[in-house]
This record gives sequence, structure tokens and C-alpha cells, in this order.
Amino acid sequence: MSKSKRDYYEVLGVAKGSSDEELKKAYRKMAMKHHPDRNPDSKTAEAQFKEVKEAYETLTDPNKRAAYDQYGHAGLDQSMGGGGFGGGGFSDAFGDIFGDIFGQGGGRQSGPQVYKGADLRYNMEITLEQAAEGYTTQIRVPSWSDCKPCKGSGAEPGSKPERCTTCDGHGQVRVQQGFFSMQQTCPKCRGAGEYIPKPCKTCHGSGKHKEQKTLEIKIPGGIDDGMRVRSVGNGEPGVNGGPSGDLYVEVRVKSHKVFERDGSDLHVQMPISFATATIGGDIEVPTLSGRVEFPIPEGTQTGKTFRLRSKGIKGLRSSLVGDLFVHIAVETPVKLTDEQKSLLQKFDESLKTGGNKHNPHQQGWFDGVKSFFS
Repeated sequence: MSKSKRDYYEVLGVAKGSSDEELKKAYRKMAMKHHPDRNPDSKTAEAQFKEVKEAYETLTDPNKRAAYDQYGHAGLDQSMGGGGFGGGGFSDAFGDIFGDIFGQGGGRQSGPQVYKGADLRYNMEITLEQAAEGYTTQIRVPSWSDCKPCKGSGAEPGSKPERCTTCDGHGQVRVQQGFFSMQQTCPKCRGAGEYIPKPCKTCHGSGKHKEQKTLEIKIPGGIDDGMRVRSVGNGEPGVNGGPSGDLYVEVRVKSHKVFERDGSDLHVQMPISFATATIGGDIEVPTLSGRVEFPIPEGTQTGKTFRLRSKGIKGLRSSLVGDLFVHIAVETPVKLTDEQKSLLQKFDESLKTGGNKHNPHQQGWFDGVKSFFS
């Protein structure tokens, strides 16, 4: 219910008369503060982030902001009755709300309707190394330029667009439904305020020519699988002079032959010999920046995990570098010669003379089995 909602200006921490630029700065600050990725242990971060997003989207929309400033949350609620409005009257208030729902900018505006162009998506696959260090590349994407024959007008050369007689060039028509008075997009000119009697044969009346352009895309270091990079204004062109949409580059990180990623941490399965696990020794561990030597203590068992600090990946929104977790797997020797088998049997017999001290885990396991069946 709208009664339980906080004031949108309070949510963003700004004054009521704040400019769009001030709203944008406040939104970035609050969105970073409450983003779920930065607050993984918080149970309220996601709800607070959505609240900030809702407040910003409302206050940066001129029509929604006007309705909110005049009527509060009730001005944005489709289901509110007439008793909640004052001054402008019942019909005017609902005209603003329904106008916003239909995307027409409210009941008090007129003229050709301006629409932002559609966003585009580009799928990009990169390696783990590129994701960790950052990556700059060039891609080819659709682009639009003015049609040369009609010079962007959409009309066949020698003709021109004409004023729409249905809406008289306003792009909107007023519809009366009972005691509701609403403005809707003109069905004839579709909000343009004019129509083209003779469309250009080259662009079929769109006024645009589709082509290709090359963009340089910078993938920031620390980006993770499924994240997106936004390229502002490189989507489809707007309608009636509206702004172009944006291009979203969706990143897919290829699986790696050696490492598995978990946020900013890396994991690696490290096989070591039976002898090294038994008596210890130095091994070479692979990292994204090269190999490093690591001492294996004697008596290391399969499944033991060692942590190499700051050998992971630097976080996208953090200056800290993750860790590398080395998971030990002791390899059992295979394809032994008769001599090697004989030596191994003698070695095993020598261990048995030492009692349980050489196999502490084995003795504990047998004790557990005995207690289970007793």
C-alpha cells in the first residue's frame, strides 16, 4: 500500500526541488550503498535497492514527478478514488495518471510524442584471463543514418509529410469514457503529428537507412559471467526526435581448463605424488599470473585445502584481490613394475610394525564401524 511507502525524496536523500543531475548523483550513491552484490549478508539490501530504483525512476520522469509532487504516492496509484485529490479536480488527476500509464506524458501536454529507441543486446564470450585483467575489443553493431533520397523525411522526393487532420498535429486525441477524460496516441499518425501520403521507396517511410558501425568496447577487469556493459546511445534511433536506445554487451566467461571461479576467488585441483604427500616437498602451483612454489607438509591427505592469499581476481567494485584455494588430490601410482610392487609391499609391511601411528584416520574409521554394528 502506498501509505507504507517512504517519501521518494527521503529515499534518495535529496531536496524536493533537486535537479536531474542531483537526482542522478544521489541515485548512484544510494544504489552502490544498497546493491545486493555489495551486501551479501544483508536481508534488507535487495528491498532497499528496489526502493531506491523506484524512487529514481519516478522522480526522473517529468510527468510522474509532477503527479507525485502534487498528490504524493496516491498520484501514482491507479486504484485511488476521487477523494484523495484536490485542486485540479477528479478528472484532471485521473487524466494525468492514465496518460502516464499509456506513455503519453499526461493530460496537460500536447504535440508529437517523443519515444526513446529500443535497446540492443550483444553477446560476448571472453576468457577467464580477460575477465580478470580487463579486455578492450571492437565489435560490429547495427547503425542508422538518414535516408539519402528523402534526406530523413521519410517522404518520396518531391513530396513532404502533411499535418495529421485527426489530431490536428498534436499527436494525441482526447477520449471520453464516462467521467474519465484521457489522452491517447493518435491512431492515424501514431503520435508524430503528421503522416506521409507518399512514403519514400528506399526507406519505406522510416527516414532511416540501416548499416553497420564499429564500436570499441572496454570490458572492466573483475567482470563476472552474466554481467552487462552498457554503451549509451548505441541502440536503435528514437521516434520523433527521441533519444537513441542503449547497447548492452552481455558477457559470458568461458569455462577454464585449470581454474574454477567463485566471485573473486579461484579454485584449483592439484594432483601430487604419493611420495610428496607422505614426506612433504615443494610443488609448483599455477596462478593467473604464473607459477608459484608452495611447500607441502608431510602427511598431507587427499582433500586437504591450502589458501594462497591475493592470488585470485580483483573484484569489479573492490580494490581487494581474492584468494586461490588449492585442493590436494594424492595420486595413486599405476602401471608399477614387479620391482616397484615388491618395494611397495615391503614398505606397507614396515608400516604395520608401527601400529596405528602411521594410519590415524584408518584406525578411527574402524572404531566407528565397530560401534555402529555393536
